[in-house]
Formats: sequence, C-alpha cells, structure tokens
Amino acid sequence: MNERLNEMNYKELASQYINGEWKDGSSDLIIENKNPYNGEIIATYKAASIADLNDAYESAQTVQEKWAKTNPVVQREVFDRAVDYINENHEAIVNIITDEIGGTRLKAEFEIGLVTNLIKEAATFPMRMNGTILPSPIDGKENRVYRVPVGVVGVISPFNFPFFLSMKSVAPALATGNGVVLKPHEHTTITGGTLIAKIFESVGLPKGLLNVITTEISEIGDKFVEHPIPRAISFTGSTKVGKHIGEVAGRNLKEVHLELGGNSALVVLEDADIDLAVSAGVFSRFTHQGQICMSTNRLIVHEDVYDEFVEKYIKTVSGLTCGDPKDPNTIIGPVINERQVKTTVELIEKGIEEGATPLLKGNVKGNVIEPVVFTDVTPDMTIANEEFFAPVVSIMKVANEEEVLNYANQSPYGLSGAIHTRDVERGAELAKRMDTGMIHINDGTINDEPNVAFGGVKNSGIGRLNGEWSLDAFTTTKWISIQHTKRVYPYS
Repeated sequence: MNERLNEMNYKELASQYINGEWKDGSSDLIIENKNPYNGEIIATYKAASIADLNDAYESAQTVQEKWAKTNPVVQREVFDRAVDYINENHEAIVNIITDEIGGTRLKAEFEIGLVTNLIKEAATFPMRMNGTILPSPIDGKENRVYRVPVGVVGVISPFNFPFFLSMKSVAPALATGNGVVLKPHEHTTITGGTLIAKIFESVGLPKGLLNVITTEISEIGDKFVEHPIPRAISFTGSTKVGKHIGEVAGRNLKEVHLELGGNSALVVLEDADIDLAVSAGVFSRFTHQGQICMSTNRLIVHEDVYDEFVEKYIKTVSGLTCGDPKDPNTIIGPVINERQVKTTVELIEKGIEEGATPLLKGNVKGNVIEPVVFTDVTPDMTIANEEFFAPVVSIMKVANEEEVLNYANQSPYGLSGAIHTRDVERGAELAKRMDTGMIHINDGTINDEPNVAFGGVKNSGIGRLNGEWSLDAFTTTKWISIQHTKRVYPYS
C-alpha cells in the first residue's frame, strides 16, 4: 500500500484499516460505494462488525501510550510530511472527491486547501502541550498542572466535506498524543476514511494508532459511542443523530463534541454593497450544491434594496452551470444520493403549498437539482426553519433591524451567519445580537479557519474546534502537587 495515489484504484481503499493492516470487515454485509452523479459502483466492501470495532479501539489504546511519550519534534514531522504527501498527490485526491462525493473542481480545491491548512495548525500542537506551575496557600507546596491526551478519541464524520471534516478531528487528536478510531459516512468511506489512513500510513504514523472502520450503523448500533475505551467522541452530522449521540455519550460519561446542522442567514442591510452581497450570497448557497452546514439557507434583505438584490441574485444564479462534476465549468453537481433528492423535492413542494413563490425553479435530473430560489417567504414557513442540504434558498424581506433579528433568531439552529453593510461597526453590533456561534461582516456564511473557534449554538451543536479550542477538546489537565516541606496535619 505504499504506491502513490494516482497509481492506485479505489478498490484497494475499500476496506478496513485496523492495527496497521488493510483487511475486509468480518460482517456479512456488503456495501456498495457509488458515484452520485452517474451511479457507477466505485468499489464494494465488507462492512465492519462489533468485533472489528473492538479490535480498532484496542489497537488505538495499545499504541497511544507510547505515541504520547514520543518526542514532540518527531510527532510534528509526521504532520509536516502529511502536508507534503497531500500536495504530491493533489490531482489524485481531486479525482477521489469528484468520483465519490460528486464534488466539482472548485469544491475539491477548496476542501484540499482547508485540509492542508488544518494539518499545518495541528503540526504545532505537539510543541504546545505545555503545563503550568501555580502557587499554593499551603506552605512548601508546589502545584503543577499538566496538559495530557484524553487517551483514545472516536470520530464520526459526514458525507459532505468528509476529507476535511474527518481530518478536523483526526489530525488534532493525533497531534495531542491520542489514539483515534474513525468511522466515516458509509457513502464516503474513502474520502472521509481510508484515504486519511493511507496518508498517515505513508508518512510514518505508528501502525495501530489510527484505525478506520467502514460500516453501517445497523451493524454496530451505539457500540461506537458506548465502548469503554474512547474517552471523547467527536461527531459531525445531522442534528437528529447528534442529539442521540450526545444522549448516549452522556449516559456513558464521555466528553462529546457535536458539530451539527445549520440554517444560516445572510443579512443585506439598506447600505450594503449589493454586488458584493449577491456574490457572497450565491457562493454561500450553491457551493457544493448547498451541502455545507454553514450554507446560507435564508437571505434576509432590507426592503429598500430588496428588488435590486433579487434581480441581480436571480440573474447570477441563472447562469450557474449544472451537471457533471468532472466538467471544469460545472458549479452545481449532484447531491449525495436519491434519498437527499426526495427530501429536497418534498421540502420544495411544501414551500409552494405554504405560499412561497419559486421565482426560479430548476429541474431535477438524476441526483442533480438545479437551483430553486423562493421569495415571499415568512418566518413561520417550513422552508424558513428546516435545513436545506441542496441548492435551494429562501429570500425574506424586512423593514428594519428589529425584523432582521426576529427573522434571523427564530431558527432552532445557530451555526453561522453574515451581515452586509458599509458601516462595519453597525454590522458588528447587530452581529452581537444574532443568536449564532459564528457570524461574518461583508463576507459569506461559509468560513472555517484553522486557528479560530468553530462551532454553533442551539441545534447546531456543542463545543468548539480549531486552534487552541481543538487543543482543549482533545486533552485534559492533570494536577500534580509536590509538598517540599513537612506538612503538619491536625490529627498528628
């Protein structure tokens, strides 16, 4: 398994990676990995069983203690080499993202850039596992507080940005001295799982420290979270599943990090640069077919600029090329599967039934959904409250800032947002009143930087990742005190 990615076919990555070995799962279940655009089978694999899961966790636990004691310079070099490996195999990874996820060239380049920046940040973590010496009210005592790995981390990743969203937890967890077991989404087992295993195997990560199991939940149930070995669980995915994982983790006293759904609002105030707002709004909704948790679901536009904005927005969206993600001109490729198409079509029909106007309504061709733009949307409508994981957007008209806040904050989600105004301090003050974990002035809702806290509120999740927040997420602190002088106790 040491050849370059561009010399490898996908079947070689359609397996389990447990204890440093590539093997079939021990379940009888056979899973097909399909190209979402043309339906071609990329590869088939035997799913992992509970026994495989147990082997993976035990492997990570066995190797982790030695890895945690490895010289931090040696640890850092692994991540530096991982960046080099990705750069050397850039084109092959682009092809994997296109074939397995239906990502366009733009999406693939964007995702790879996010991954390399993330790993560069994680490469600093081995040298940041510092401790603190604190004073004591007791004479002769020295207090030492050490930062230590949690032990083993279980990571569950989604299908939309699987290379990045798997690596977002895997790289920091490894870089802080932990072992990892990764379960990618069953539709993106290569990009979100075994590709990552291949990268770290190739750059010298100790065998057994990172394990990847590819399976269906029907095969392992809640065992991934309930297993006694992992001390922390990092999940990225739907709010429904995230709530269940949080509940199971809580019962088993696991630390949990949940990055869940979104229903982000992009606000256009009356003094906004309309052309910029249109550009940001199109990018933030239609990149990767809208299959991004931070995507703009709602455009909240002041009535004074509403007509101008809508006209320019519709004109821009109408020019987006839809179809084959391998075509470099394609902006909107396929959504991940037929189930996602069905869910989207049902929500579109619900929006029309409730009185929204589809000012632009494209066709559905296989798994490709052409853009749909709704106007006359009110906060009580289903399409204003549900997360669209597809190229569908709602435009809402408001008269003042109070309506902006009412419309934006009524959502049960609170992940990202954006405000467009020429008065940036006005925008910043309004942003403070919007109930969301992240918000951007004169920018889009899709932003993720490796050194800045990422995460949401309400139904959008719990916890923060990136930079020092990832360092905190995958470590714990240990207090060791030293009594240098003889202490006098009251019972002597």
